[in-house]
Amino acid sequence: MSDALINGLAGAGGGIIAQLLTYPLQTVNTRQQTERDPSESSARDGTIRQMYQVVKQEGWERLYGGLTPSLVGTAASQGVYYYFYQVFRDRAETAAHDRWKKGIGDGSVGMFESLVVAALSGCVNVLLTNPIWVVVTRMQTHKKTDKKQVTLALPCVSDEAIQAAIIEHPSYRTSHVVQELYDEAGLWGFWKGVVPTLIMVSNPSIQFMLYETLLKKMKTKRASNRKGADGFTALEIFLLGAVAKLGATVVTYPLLVVKSRLQVKQGHDDDKRHQYKGTFDAITKMIRYEGLSGFYKGMSTKVVQSVFAAAVLFMVKEELVKAARFLVTGELRSINNTRSKARS
Repeated sequence: MSDALINGLAGAGGGIIAQLLTYPLQTVNTRQQTERDPSESSARDGTIRQMYQVVKQEGWERLYGGLTPSLVGTAASQGVYYYFYQVFRDRAETAAHDRWKKGIGDGSVGMFESLVVAALSGCVNVLLTNPIWVVVTRMQTHKKTDKKQVTLALPCVSDEAIQAAIIEHPSYRTSHVVQELYDEAGLWGFWKGVVPTLIMVSNPSIQFMLYETLLKKMKTKRASNRKGADGFTALEIFLLGAVAKLGATVVTYPLLVVKSRLQVKQGHDDDKRHQYKGTFDAITKMIRYEGLSGFYKGMSTKVVQSVFAAAVLFMVKEELVKAARFLVTGELRSINNTRSKARS
């Protein structure tokens, strides 16, 4: 088993476990991003309170709405990304080697080429897996209609009409969402929000740029203090990475909100201020009716979820890699021992 395959499978396993543990936070975060009415009490509630309200009013299973397609999307995204990353990386290495033969460069792939490879892999991943995440967003933001809520909203309506209003889908399944999306906008409906998602591919690049900038400044400061530029501790590297990730999240989070707004279901009877024709229309309407704060709704929840998910992912991934390598090494040792005994 190749090292790339081991890391790819371990990454997928770590991603799935991180999804399972942090999915309720993702559901609440998506609802926060798509809440367009600042007068709603949920817009002012904290993350824990919102989770409690969802469980109380809709049942605990709503916190895991869309979990199945989300797990499929996580596994597919990991597989697609790592596959195309390796394809593009191999081509970049071949091109670098060819240039080295001609006396250009040192034969290695530079930082810029590495960023391009990562960006291209991310773009292919987005284009191929976006339909899955549109379905997930719809299922996360779907809310069960309560009979009491309908009665309060429509006091003069008969019981039969109220029952008809309540019956949406007994369980809002993936097949219902797929049919709903196709009825709304045809095949294009599955690629809603793809533009801001493609732009968000820049998140790792921004993170890497911030990390390198901070690292360089720390090295310069240490050199000026005559403490040496090297010898960073694991904690220092961790903190630099965390700060860089936070900076990249602050810069790209508005795009995540816009993407969620475009992917969520929009009723024909909704206020025109809440109906978006595209990315630019969503951005202009959000600025006009919600202000800049609208682009950062639910960001605190996202930061907590992202940090926790990343910690779980890296921890599980490393343990799976160790376990896989141990199994492979153990098999090799058994074979070597068998061969040694046969020779003796």
